[in-house]
Amino acid sequence: MKRKASLFLSAVIAIFVLSGCTTTENINTQDDRGQAVMGLDYRDFQNAAAEAVSDMLMSGAVDKPDGSRYVLAISRVVNDTMQRIDTDQLIKKIRVELLRSGKVVVTTAVGADGPEDAMSRQARELREDDEFNQGTVAKKGQMIAPELSLSGKIIQRNVRINSSKQQVEYYFQLTLTDINTGLAFWEGETVIGKRGSNRSVSW
Repeated sequence: MKRKASLFLSAVIAIFVLSGCTTTENINTQDDRGQAVMGLDYRDFQNAAAEAVSDMLMSGAVDKPDGSRYVLAISRVVNDTMQRIDTDQLIKKIRVELLRSGKVVVTTAVGADGPEDAMSRQARELREDDEFNQGTVAKKGQMIAPELSLSGKIIQRNVRINSSKQQVEYYFQLTLTDINTGLAFWEGETVIGKRGSNRSVSW
């Protein structure tokens, strides 16, 4: 009996010791000096988005001749990497910065895979519904069609340097298209490269 109690006590102590060895800390996302990883992390998306927006604004591609704002629709951004990533991580950051620039507004009623916000159309189903004040229901012909479309691709390329080291390259490619003409107003590419041990995985 004493032996069982002793074993139980040892197990409890081991659990406490092991749990005490693990620490969690908050990340300062404004000044994160943590170790780089071979895969893509939030810092890479921040850098790629910032570079794309800066280049887009400097190029004048979103300077509308009459001084008003372009209406932008988000098309498809393809993930051609070995990682399961949500490309909205990149696109959302670009959208936020473009909206802040005052040059662009983004439509959520139109998208390559359907509307981002289905409520724009669902609310119109309230027409002719006697339960709703028809003066407050969205009228016909009020939606604004997009003028520009943002599409892109994220590509990964792995290069073996030697028996112990590898290089991983990520290409963030984006295209801004004039929907009326089908011509590209702007194209940009941000390359993020990483070198590390072959034992490190990039997915």
